Amino acid sequence: MPRPLGDLEDAVMTRVWQWNRPVTVREVLEDLQQDRSIAYTTVMTVMDNLHQKGWLRREAEGRAYLYEAVSTRAAYSAALMNEAWAASDNPAAALVHFFGMMSPEQREALRDAMRVVRSVDPSAAPEPDER
Repeated sequence: MPRPLGDLEDAVMTRVWQWNRPVTVREVLEDLQQDRSIAYTTVMTVMDNLHQKGWLRREAEGRAYLYEAVSTRAAYSAALMNEAWAASDNPAAALVHFFGMMSPEQREALRDAMRVVRSVDPSAAPEPDER
């Protein structure tokens, strides 16, 4: 299970996920520099660390590397949620609290997700009644 990304790791991965294509350190650097002062070597180190941790794959292109995300932000978020839920001593209660914190839009997204799960796996639990 992944540990949460640090602030700079998240800023780098956000760009890689949004662009959804192989990127260079220079591209990420130039985009990050719109919001903050940061050195090329810092971004290079963060991207190398993300590669070592398995978040990015890379391929040499000339004297540089092209980096690409190994998985999606959605998969990362799902893994974090799963770890938090699995760490609970009472998973059912944790889910009740989690669902209680959801906005109406988030609950609708959950219903949509359950419809997708049921369409792939008809034995999945039926949608709960709303009363």
